[in-house]
Amino acid sequence: MNDVKTVLIEQIKNFGTISRISKYEERATYQSHYLGLVWQFLNPAIQVGIYYIVFGIGVNRGRLMEGTPYIIWMLIGIIAWFFINNSLLGGSNSIYSKVGMVSKMKFPVSILPTVNMFSNFVSYRAMMGVLLISMFVFNVNPSIYWLQYFYYFICMIAFLFSFGILNSTITVLVRDYHIMLQSVLRLLFYLSGAIWNFQTLIQGESNRWVVRVLELNPIYYIIDGFRDSFLSKSWFWEKGSQTMFFWLVILLVMIVGSHLHMKFRARFIDFI
Repeated sequence: MNDVKTVLIEQIKNFGTISRISKYEERATYQSHYLGLVWQFLNPAIQVGIYYIVFGIGVNRGRLMEGTPYIIWMLIGIIAWFFINNSLLGGSNSIYSKVGMVSKMKFPVSILPTVNMFSNFVSYRAMMGVLLISMFVFNVNPSIYWLQYFYYFICMIAFLFSFGILNSTITVLVRDYHIMLQSVLRLLFYLSGAIWNFQTLIQGESNRWVVRVLELNPIYYIIDGFRDSFLSKSWFWEKGSQTMFFWLVILLVMIVGSHLHMKFRARFIDFI
């Protein structure tokens, strides 16, 4: 637990540095593009359009999903997925890709996954604005359930931070891990509930165990929680076992990730 405490304190003490580096990376990434930072919004918007045509119109045929227009149901899930996917992949490669900075930096290397997460937040914030406008257009009215959005947002940040520390460390030690993670995330996209509801897709009592296993996915817990909030379905404490399992996973990953990070980070340059 001392390693966890050290890593957390480093994030708090270097919050200003995290913010400055993330803003610099945002500008540097798109500085040679005519549209600049507009691509952080335009790229996911194009993907949303493609997924809606394929799954909303093609597969679902425009039917309601849990009493909600499919486009709203999908947006809630896919916006969270884009942020999670980009942060996991970027965070995994955040230390390895900064080999030059790692050798000269005057701040702890543990903040680099957090820097990447901050960089992706601009796109997430813009897409959330699109979601709110879309819900207004389709008459999805605010309710008291919306308040728990902040709880699930904290869950998402905790998930990304803990896995960011673990993934970035393993990627330095085993370079193939980043490539494997890309493949795993492609699979998780279809198992996270971002674009379809596997609870209605998987029918039959004999297959209910499959649904229960899929519901243990931390990404599903976050996405379904956002839908519970915006579509006013249920409170997070009504998912007692799922909530407990989610935070146990986060705690375990945080402990293991922090321990590995503190153990090997003095030798990161040698591994890289």
